[in-house]
Amino acid sequence: MGGPNLEVFKFGMYIMFPIAWMYYFGTNLENRFSVNDFWPKPETTYKIPFERDEIRDELERLKQRRLERRKVRLEKGEEERKTIQIPAKDESVSS
Repeated sequence: MGGPNLEVFKFGMYIMFPIAWMYYFGTNLENRFSVNDFWPKPETTYKIPFERDEIRDELERLKQRRLERRKVRLEKGEEERKTIQIPAKDESVSS
């Protein structure tokens, strides 16, 4: 059989192999496994308003956006109602 030197060698391999494996894959991760432009640039991200005027402006902008979308949605509904010939609510026959 092998003897004590072989046992020391095997023990060293059992210990060093996982350590070497972790060292190889654990170093230089930024360059080895990086994806270019993964995170957005700070200039392109949404900035949360903190000042009172900024909050008021942002609320006004969101309100205008909501009203514009509502107007487009209502106009689209009117066009569909005209093409399908559905009477409007005030044109319906009351009993």
